[in-house]
Amino acid sequence: MPDIQVILADLGWPLAIALAWLSGEFVHRWTRLPRISVYGLVGFLLAQAFPEALSSGASSNVTILANMAFGLILFEFGYRINLHWLRINPWIAVSGLVESAATFGVVYLIAHLTGMPPLTSLLLASLAMSTSPAGVLRVINEENSSGQVTERVLHLVAINSVIAVFVFKVVVGFWVFQTSGSLTQAVSHSGIELLVSAAMGAVMGFIVPALLRRLGALAQDGTIAFALGVILLVAASRAFDVSPVLATLTFGLAARHKRVAFSRTERNFGGIGELLTVLLFVFAVSTLEWERVVDGAGLAAVLLLARFLVKTASVAAFAHVSGISWRKGVLTGIALSPMSVFVTLLLEQTKYMGIVLVDELAALTAMTLLLEVVGPVLTQRALIWAKESPTQEEK
Repeated sequence: MPDIQVILADLGWPLAIALAWLSGEFVHRWTRLPRISVYGLVGFLLAQAFPEALSSGASSNVTILANMAFGLILFEFGYRINLHWLRINPWIAVSGLVESAATFGVVYLIAHLTGMPPLTSLLLASLAMSTSPAGVLRVINEENSSGQVTERVLHLVAINSVIAVFVFKVVVGFWVFQTSGSLTQAVSHSGIELLVSAAMGAVMGFIVPALLRRLGALAQDGTIAFALGVILLVAASRAFDVSPVLATLTFGLAARHKRVAFSRTERNFGGIGELLTVLLFVFAVSTLEWERVVDGAGLAAVLLLARFLVKTASVAAFAHVSGISWRKGVLTGIALSPMSVFVTLLLEQTKYMGIVLVDELAALTAMTLLLEVVGPVLTQRALIWAKESPTQEEK
């Protein structure tokens, strides 16, 4: 007689992904809400109902696939960043730096005033700076949006994500130094680690386009080659204990500036990319626990409101000098709401070092869940209100 528990454990993730995908399709069709919000909500509910069936360790196949899915999205995200535009209009970069610094400062101050230890407050503030590239890009692709707000959101997300990774790694480095007494360990998980990550991405961004040109198969085999490049880069990042976030983002950036055509039909890396995206957003909330969500809900609400207001006000303050209206500046700030997937995978990476930070940050758990569901909706609304979503107008 087969063991029901064993069967559930074997079928848990495939069934969860299938149910999340079906729910996302039906809800999107009826309500036009972003599919990824539904993926996250369904994933969280299933994880609470069947925790053993959706368990995942740092080296599990699901965790590895989630990191690869995130890497594919980050590559595509990096490919859409135009450094030349930032040189022409440096106020966009300035607004990104100011917005990130202001968010960090306000969140740290609130957390510290509530009695959190300094290092925990710093970790929370560093993660709150970030906006999830996965959430933003997925909504942009789903809405088929384009325009000033869309492009500014992409570039601001890239800026605050890189800053967030850097500050997070520095804080974790101090954490390691305090607990182990090893200065070498502390340094290896901050500046040096990020430099190595960027270098790996840049090398891959040189090798893959050169190989495709050599083969003369840019149009036919580009998607497969870039996907394999991302997979190898994520695996190498894990093996050498560096940041796959910065490595894959740099890979996309380097590929763009090698003038490699990445056609519209290859967005999300086709059907396999779509499937991995569902897994990614279900995985992002499967690590959350209802008890911690409840424990941190009060502080999370305050921090989310502060984060939302600071990001919106900071971007809007530079709207006119950077060439857009106040209204579009405010909408750009609103679109920076998603955070969850980025935070989840950063925290998962620290588990390799024996640091389980999620257990100490109940407020972050609640923030992650709320922004998994609400963040993409705010981004979608901002793009629609900016009249940059032609697909919405057609429906």
